[in-house]
Amino acid sequence: MVKRGLLVVGGQPDDDGRDASRGAILDGAIAAFLDVGVRRTSMGDVARRARISPATLYRKFAGKSGLVEAVWLREARRFLADMDDTLEEVRRAGGDAEDQVVTLAFAVVDAIRRNRLLARLMQTEPELILPLMTTQAGPVLALGRDYVTGVLRRLQDEGLLADFDAEPVAEVLARLSLSLALTPETVLPLDDDEKSRALFRAHIVPALGITKETRRTR
Repeated sequence: MVKRGLLVVGGQPDDDGRDASRGAILDGAIAAFLDVGVRRTSMGDVARRARISPATLYRKFAGKSGLVEAVWLREARRFLADMDDTLEEVRRAGGDAEDQVVTLAFAVVDAIRRNRLLARLMQTEPELILPLMTTQAGPVLALGRDYVTGVLRRLQDEGLLADFDAEPVAEVLARLSLSLALTPETVLPLDDDEKSRALFRAHIVPALGITKETRRTR
């Protein structure tokens, strides 16, 4: 379930904002991962950067693997919170369902391609990040699928899209995003914003079931 301002994964709210020490831990972990990589980062390094005791760190995270997953999920949650704001701007400007879906698809791909932490880990420590994007990708995939499902259902509730099963469509987009993250080499014109949006509008949107026949007007 995803609600604006409160993103939920597996029934657990993202409460970093209410838990200052947890937020500091994740900030410290990201800084360490960017500086020296995950493998060379110790739990002690994270505790020092977060300005907490190792005992406090271990009370919240039993080991580094759980910490890496928490960092990964928070990055995803932060992106989706920003996405809420972006889609709201498109709505206020009078954007229709297609405009909003194209904006969503473009923002997802652009965020994946520009994420510094993901790029570093994919280049230097792929054996650590790949499980989180393949065999252990369930939480992140669920987060993306639930968010896109919410967007599509909102558009249906607003009368901008006809009724169709939004959840499978949302999973297709989430899995396409993971694929681009895993294999960034592509012939798609992703370095050109205008061409990327035109590509999504011409091909990705219809492939997800949003066609002239499924659109509605108020």
